[in-house]
Amino acid sequence: MNVKTSLGIDLSFRPDISYIAGLIKPGERVLDLGCGYGELMLILKNKGVRVQGIEKDDVCIIQCVKQGLYVHHGDIDDGLKHHLDKSFDFVILNQTIQQTLNPGQIIKECLRIGKKVIIVFPNFSHYSIRLSILFSGKTPVTELMPFHWYDTPNLHYLSTKDFEDFCEFEKISVLHTAFFNRKKQIKLFPNFLASLALFVIQNNQ
Repeated sequence: MNVKTSLGIDLSFRPDISYIAGLIKPGERVLDLGCGYGELMLILKNKGVRVQGIEKDDVCIIQCVKQGLYVHHGDIDDGLKHHLDKSFDFVILNQTIQQTLNPGQIIKECLRIGKKVIIVFPNFSHYSIRLSILFSGKTPVTELMPFHWYDTPNLHYLSTKDFEDFCEFEKISVLHTAFFNRKKQIKLFPNFLASLALFVIQNNQ
């Protein structure tokens, strides 16, 4: 999907955004947590999806509002208790969960307020990260993780295997998975070759 936002942001290198948009039908209610500049929200809105976001960065919020997007100022680490149970068809955490203080609790809250939850995260077991650690012996700085240990927004690192183990332990149903690199979907050896992992999950209860 070759889409540019009103900010001129090229999404051709964001196959995860195009994929997520394809999972959601017009008329469905969506909450995008940590929505950033609203790239995904804009696509969903133009598709007829009833979408709103939560974002803590003031600059991002201003740009979202300029694009006509409905965004609340807030930090998801402070909780989502004001949202009713199953009040959204989808709750989305797109490259957000690894930046939270208590990701496990936030995922459980998302499963409470959303009928389904879409989670996308950088795959820490990507081969470039493994090689960086092996040869440098230092915290990796790669295209996938372009930050140093002292300035990274990522508080938790996880792999596709880690998330699968979490879902199994918490008895969370994995409905669908997809894996990506910078340009395309990855179908072989995703825990080694994919830079991004996408999971669609649902509460068993």
